[in-house]
Amino acid sequence: MKAPPLFSRTRRGSVSAAGEQALIGMIRKWLGPSSPPSPAGIGDDCAVVGPARGRALLTVDPVILGVHFDAGIPPRQVGAKLLRRNLSDIAAMGGRPRAAVVALALDGRVSLAWLAEFYRGIALVSRRHAVPIVGGDVARIRGSFAATLALSGEAPGRILTRSGSRTGDWIYVTGSLGRSLQTGHHHRFVPRLAEGEWLARRREVRAMMDVSDGLAKDLPALSPKGAVPALFGEALPRRAGASVREALCDGEDYELAFSVSRRAALAPFEDAWRRAFPRTRLTRVGRFAPRGDLPPGALTLEDYRGYEHLR
Repeated sequence: MKAPPLFSRTRRGSVSAAGEQALIGMIRKWLGPSSPPSPAGIGDDCAVVGPARGRALLTVDPVILGVHFDAGIPPRQVGAKLLRRNLSDIAAMGGRPRAAVVALALDGRVSLAWLAEFYRGIALVSRRHAVPIVGGDVARIRGSFAATLALSGEAPGRILTRSGSRTGDWIYVTGSLGRSLQTGHHHRFVPRLAEGEWLARRREVRAMMDVSDGLAKDLPALSPKGAVPALFGEALPRRAGASVREALCDGEDYELAFSVSRRAALAPFEDAWRRAFPRTRLTRVGRFAPRGDLPPGALTLEDYRGYEHLR
């Protein structure tokens, strides 16, 4: 079935014809069981959410027309991407997702049919990961569309942050990198939630983050003071047709990058990973080397740059 256009050709099929109150009712219908009844969901000034069973996590990410999607991406995939982006952040801390709110800023010409598919995409991912959509907001802007989702989570055990790596530690990434836009991976990826929680339980894992702006941009955030990532270019796990530069710079991979202690027994660690996640690729791509003392043939990130939002 052909996806409806984002902007309606007639006023009758637009959000402005429905109005705010009717639109909120439609959103409830589109989300279905993904949105619990008030006060646990839509209908009050706030949603009532029970306390976290561990330490609480909170993240927020948008999808914006012309930045994160265009007219060629089906609306159901745009909605799915919105929730998946936030789930990837929770995965990067080794956490579990709990509940989400969605805020819309949209032109009055936005098609109700397009918006229905957008919310059905959110609902599909919501059900898959047991994340209720408990509220949100609607506001009007001219000529565009943006949706922002805030997601709460909890850390059942150890929280992995971006700090903690030490000089000599090994660098790993999950999955494959590069050409995310060309292959459609950027809106079809699966957040590494189970993998992130598993890694948080492994004592040899020091630090972790998700790769969203490109490994070249993101990896320095994991680097210990006085050290730089020294990468094995031939080891980078690249998608079909991707160059080394694309694997390092393209972004929107939503994979996990993490460090493992230089003293760890790597073969048992990698064997345990393969038993736990036989379908998720794991690659050792380098290590943190002292600045100015790189191994022969190692790639540095000085000549590579990922996505900078304000550049």
